Amino acid sequence: MQINYGKFYSRHLGRDMEYKIYGTRGKPVLVIPCQSGRFYEFEDMHMLDVYAPYIEDGRIQVFTIDSIDSETIVGHGDPRARMCRHEAWINYIMEEAIPHFSHINTCANGWEIRFLVAGLSLGALHAATLFFRYPDVFDSLLALSGVYSTEYCMGGYSDDLTYMNSPQQFVAGMPVDHPYIQKYNSGRIVLCVGRGAWENETLDSTSKFAEILKSKGINAWVDFWGSDCRHDWDWWFVQAAYFLPKLLEY
Repeated sequence: MQINYGKFYSRHLGRDMEYKIYGTRGKPVLVIPCQSGRFYEFEDMHMLDVYAPYIEDGRIQVFTIDSIDSETIVGHGDPRARMCRHEAWINYIMEEAIPHFSHINTCANGWEIRFLVAGLSLGALHAATLFFRYPDVFDSLLALSGVYSTEYCMGGYSDDLTYMNSPQQFVAGMPVDHPYIQKYNSGRIVLCVGRGAWENETLDSTSKFAEILKSKGINAWVDFWGSDCRHDWDWWFVQAAYFLPKLLEY
């Protein structure tokens, strides 16, 4: 497997941002790390082992990036300033990282392909935010053990930026004839959560979000696993191995 390391200066964040690329061609996959996680988490925590067969046969090319959660929604200090920093990170992804990765992927494949975005735990919130805000860029979502509103992290603080980064809120606010809904339904959405240890908030949020998606006519596979399924890597390996091939079928 070809693995490449890179970094570039982000004008939105005012610093160098690092990344890794796994594979040489195939559907582009953007992986968001867990809370305050780094670009190398995907490899160090061995999630790469789950994705490896699809990377090696050229079906996917994986791009991993850094989060900055400790500066934003789980950080300290003025909540508005933290949300502005979070929005700057979203802008880094959409205006800097994605164009860079898409160019690499398009040159390898010969045509432009929309991304699958995947995230675990707090990374699932970010992955869902990207998918639902930018359906022209992302056509597939794999979100495991996520909360889908910043209210779970921001201590009740809310403003326009918490709304924009909380799919549980902004999807609820969409009219049922919003043009994005057709775009969502042209792709694939997987949300999964367990009923075991450390899944209380994620189970609550996933259940609420599932009802919102259903009310808007958005087709999503929302899977609730058993009481033995806890908020931890050993179960995320199993879930990713189960859902990833199904997301790649179409």
